[in-house]
Amino acid sequence: PDETASNRLDAVYEVTGKQWQAETLPVDEHLVHDGRVIEVLSEHLCQGMLEGYLLTGRHGLFNCYEAFIHIIDSMFNQHAKWLKTHKKLAWRRPVASLNYLLSSHVWRQDHNGFSHQDPGFIDHVMNKKAEVVRVYLPPDTNTLLSVADHCLRSKDYVNVIVAGKNETPDWLDVDEAILHCTRGAGIWEWASNDDSIEEPDVVLACAGDAPTVEVLAATKLLREHLPSLRIRVVNVVDLMRLQPDTEHPHGMPDREFDALFTADKPVIFAYHGYPWLIHRLTYRRTNHRNLHVRGYKEEGTTTTPFDMLVLNDMDRYRLVIDVIDRVPGLGPKAARLRQLMQDQRARHHTWIREHGEDMPEVRDWTWQ
Repeated sequence: PDETASNRLDAVYEVTGKQWQAETLPVDEHLVHDGRVIEVLSEHLCQGMLEGYLLTGRHGLFNCYEAFIHIIDSMFNQHAKWLKTHKKLAWRRPVASLNYLLSSHVWRQDHNGFSHQDPGFIDHVMNKKAEVVRVYLPPDTNTLLSVADHCLRSKDYVNVIVAGKNETPDWLDVDEAILHCTRGAGIWEWASNDDSIEEPDVVLACAGDAPTVEVLAATKLLREHLPSLRIRVVNVVDLMRLQPDTEHPHGMPDREFDALFTADKPVIFAYHGYPWLIHRLTYRRTNHRNLHVRGYKEEGTTTTPFDMLVLNDMDRYRLVIDVIDRVPGLGPKAARLRQLMQDQRARHHTWIREHGEDMPEVRDWTWQ
């Protein structure tokens, strides 16, 4: 088993090794008698060991492929129920939170394919009591560091962090990342071109590292081709911020939500997981009728990263088309851009089958 290495967390071996009490051979790597890494390809065993370890007063982190954390669904259920009950008992001391880090996620399973593509653990976690569960979708390394620092210091929660193992741009510096994670959701001024006086024509929102890249790429296309269109870019790190404050301690009051997402403008939301979860969290909001969510819709195979996005209609070209189709009066004015976006999707389809990799303008894309 090599999930620590395959999730690219193997720098931990510079500090400690894998716990191993049996004989070691010259070919073995990182096996030591006092290691702090427990690595066995049995998710339910890892879950049970971590629960017990936390009850001794120590801290831990369970990293797993996103698709296979489902193996411990029922064990998570019982731990969440136990946490809810134990918090009401005056004689029980707080315990360190149970922290999940889900990597090798749905949007980057380049060589594993459909069997490894399932972001549904978030939906399962969201069924539990608001006082117990937290879900974080950091868009870059610095926000991941901030979120992880918070989760490892917390007590009496189940924290789920979803972060890809592949390189991604650092959108925010450390101080900006800490401030953004403290907010949980906010406007990215440097990507937006709406002003403080007039409302935007459209809100492009994102939650997750891959959706963030696509929203920013779509924003760049729109700003180049439709410079008069006022765009607000909103990034969500803490998924619970989307709920009303009456439903979750991290939730936004309606006035704050309406100020951020507007009360009547189109909102195109690119989300890491199954799109209906965003609708479930926001169905009582004023502007829910104008909310259009793109996410994973159970389309997958062994293919390129961008093709996964195209298969599920969450690619930058589709997001641009969504904006054109949903901003009132924009369709006729942007007909040529809409056609160009359709042509780009068709070109992509042909390109990856001829070259086996994504188009250079996608693979090498940068905000600058």
